[in-house]
Amino acid sequence: MKYIKLAISFNFGEVSSVIIASVLLPFLPITPIQLLVQSLLYDLGQLTLPFDNVDKEYLKMPKKWDVHSLKNFMVFMGALSSSFDMIVFASIWFIFGIREAAVFQTIWFSYGVVSNLVGMHIIRTAKKPFIESNAHKVVYASSIILSIVAIIVPYTALGHFIGLVSNPISYLSIILGVPLLYCFVALFAKKIYIRKYGEWI
Repeated sequence: MKYIKLAISFNFGEVSSVIIASVLLPFLPITPIQLLVQSLLYDLGQLTLPFDNVDKEYLKMPKKWDVHSLKNFMVFMGALSSSFDMIVFASIWFIFGIREAAVFQTIWFSYGVVSNLVGMHIIRTAKKPFIESNAHKVVYASSIILSIVAIIVPYTALGHFIGLVSNPISYLSIILGVPLLYCFVALFAKKIYIRKYGEWI
């Protein structure tokens, strides 16, 4: 359930973001090959969830498969994820004044991976992550390693092959700063969701 809710919410949010950005921007916000590599990286992180710790409260009662619950979660968290993508787009375009497609795509490539891996720790538990509920060390390790890989890839031959470029280090303020902001907002959104629907995972 952690994997499914994580996947559908972020995929829904990313598809929405790509559609919106494709309409508003004079170029694609990310190319198909870049999107595939990006998805591969954060999917590798999600695949460590079978090793994850499970909160004791979650095991007290059997859970039922509920498609309606999945839909609610997808729309709620997907919309939140997409709204932060819009913040990134706006920051790149208006604050940094970037008009080059390759630079724009590179920032969103790295941001997308880091954001999804950070979001995984918010979604994996109904509690406060890192404080009230800790993930398995394999989940932590994969999140850190893959985030670093996503930041480094644009500086490699693979990155250049898929159309990414070596960006100034200053753009890390977006790649790392916005996911951190997402953490705090998502924690607040989580409380609203649990209060409204009486569940999380």
